[in-house]
Order: sequence, then C-alpha cells, then structure tokens
Amino acid sequence: MIRVLVADDHGAIRAGLVLILGNAEGIEVVGEAADGAAAVRQARALRPDVVLMDVRMPGMDGIAATRELVAEGLADVLVLTTFDLDEYVYAALRAGAAGFLLKSVDSSRLVEAVRLVAAGEGVLAPQITRKLITAFASAEPPAATRPPGLDDLTEREHEVLVCLGEGLSNAQIASRLFIGETTVKTHVSRVLTKLALRSRVQAAILAQEAGLVER
Repeated sequence: MIRVLVADDHGAIRAGLVLILGNAEGIEVVGEAADGAAAVRQARALRPDVVLMDVRMPGMDGIAATRELVAEGLADVLVLTTFDLDEYVYAALRAGAAGFLLKSVDSSRLVEAVRLVAAGEGVLAPQITRKLITAFASAEPPAATRPPGLDDLTEREHEVLVCLGEGLSNAQIASRLFIGETTVKTHVSRVLTKLALRSRVQAAILAQEAGLVER
C-alpha cells in the first residue's frame, strides 16, 4: 500500500485529490495539510511514501517544504501545481522533488505518477520536459570542469547516470544494460549518494549539464 500525504491550501482542490487517490487501488491517503509547515509536521508523524505538494501556499511554500522533506529523507515529493513558471520548475527540482505535474493532469495520469514516484521513478509533465529540453538545447556547451564525485562512479554507475540523463525509467535502464530492475535501483541509489544528489531528476540534470548526454 502506497501511503500519500496531500498538501494544498485550497480545501476543495485538496478534497478532490484525496477522493481521486483514495479510490485508487493500492493507494492510501494518510493525511492532509494546508501549508508547507503542516506538511513537514505531518510527514514526520505519519511517514508517508509520497507527498503530493502544491507550490504556492501561505507561510512555508511547497519549495521550502520539499527541501526539508527530502533533506530529512521523510518522503518522495511529487509537486502538483497550476503554474509551470520556470522559476517554480527549477526550484522544485533543485529542492529534490521526484516529479512535477500540472493540476490540469487527468486523474489516471495522477495516480500513475504517484505509483511511479513511490517506485523510485521520476515524473515530469510533458510541458515541463519540453522546457528542460529547450533549456539544455539553447544553453552554452558545458564547461570542462567535472562535477564533484563524478570520477568516483564505477563504470556501471556511470552508464546508469547517462541513462538517467536520457530520461529512461528503471525498466528501460535494465533492458539497455541487461541487468535486473532491483540492481538498477541499487545503482541509482549509489549514484545519488556519491554525487550528493536528492533525486534521479537532479541526476538527469547533472548528466545533461556535464555533457554526458548527446544533444
């Protein structure tokens, strides 16, 4: 059973999200929060697997709350917001969010995204993926300086990092490298630890910025 905490300052929206997720097989909504501080407190008490997090909330916003949740290892965070402004996208991903969706997403896709995040995958709305691709394509070529920790990766971990940079899922990485999905998860965890990253999405960004993925 996937345990989910829903954080959104709009009561009606929060109730709708709770209804959608509560009716999904294998998912249990264990708590609700109307602001970031409450989300952090509830996560500490309830230990959910996934926190569905709004960005713009009173007091502590969703970005700051995400940063705390991820830093403390309390839960994976799936950001769900009305706004796809670049500043929100990059701030959420830098804070360690495992995914970023817009509230226009349909219910089936939302449920699927929660399951993917709980399974250790990264999830991005198509609009957000396009923004990131455009940003990387228009950016200057990466500097020669290698990110700290990159040289500490084994050959296999380096291959996994490249796959993350290409946006591959665990199943796709397993297929490409001819290894099991459990082994992939282990390698991903080691890559994140060695590179001091908080999520596979951050690893994908690093791989892109380091020039490990062909554009």
